Amino acid sequence: MTALVLKDVCKSFGAVDVLRNIDLTVEDGEFVVFVGPSGCGKSTLLRVIAGLEDATSGDVEIAGARVNAVPPAKRGIAMVFQSYALYPHLTVKENMALALKQEGTPRDVIAARVAEATRMLELGPYLDRRPADLSGGQRQRVAIGRAVVRQPKLFLFDEPLSNLDASLRMATRIEIAALHRSLSAAMIYVTHDQTEAMTLADKIVVLRDGRVEQIGSPMELYNNPANRFVAGFLGAPAMNFLDAATLGGPGGATLGIRPEHLRVTDAGRIKGTVAHVENLGGDTNIIVETGAGERVTVRVFGQYPCTVGRSAALDFDDADAFLFDAAGARLVAEPA
Repeated sequence: MTALVLKDVCKSFGAVDVLRNIDLTVEDGEFVVFVGPSGCGKSTLLRVIAGLEDATSGDVEIAGARVNAVPPAKRGIAMVFQSYALYPHLTVKENMALALKQEGTPRDVIAARVAEATRMLELGPYLDRRPADLSGGQRQRVAIGRAVVRQPKLFLFDEPLSNLDASLRMATRIEIAALHRSLSAAMIYVTHDQTEAMTLADKIVVLRDGRVEQIGSPMELYNNPANRFVAGFLGAPAMNFLDAATLGGPGGATLGIRPEHLRVTDAGRIKGTVAHVENLGGDTNIIVETGAGERVTVRVFGQYPCTVGRSAALDFDDADAFLFDAAGARLVAEPA
């Protein structure tokens, strides 16, 4: 069964168009990530799906039923927020059980669901604690557990890891991925972090200015971006963009090349001076300033001795390059 269908969804606040003609299908068991820069409309779109905002036009269908006029509590969704939204006076166990109690769920069912969520999220030692006695990562796991016990048709995550430090983000990301595999439920996850999008998603929806720029699997978008925006947004370090004409390409076009596809050579087509070196241990990022004033990042696997101020020549295989026109659209042609 299809978990979610959006048909030509638009949302405006007065004269400001926030969402524009959004069409999307999410299948049962699919993990879909909305990604894009701040202000692109991804959180607003999630709120429209949840029923916290009304679409100005278009239809929202959940599990085959049109829910435009259905209140959030009746949509069969569970939402995990960035701010955790836990009740400070309730224990972990009580926080997870509260929504089920309010729905009149039998006690034995509540106990079984809380026990299962506790097992899945390894919350056993914390059941009698209150939120103030928990770390940020533990609080987020409780918030996820509160969603899990409801057994919703659709999980919605609104930047759930943004309040966590780097190590906790990675650990919680792994837990969310494991939870998805265990539940086989449809999940929609909003983030501005392209690393989260690439590592979690079955399907990524890239948004900009309220529009969908491209939809596809992480590797489809990485290897075959539809335009310069998608190419530059996905990937760390970001794709390099150079004037194609300086490399023998068409005038007015931009050549894109990913840092890992560049190599340092004795005589390359790109010449410049090393401006900075990032020694990361597992690999090395070399930032080169070209004679045309462009900055190019080269990613070298492993540890690579390099001195700031030295001359550098770079090259690449033509098959690894992309061409974009002046408006940023992908030119599907033989790369320069």
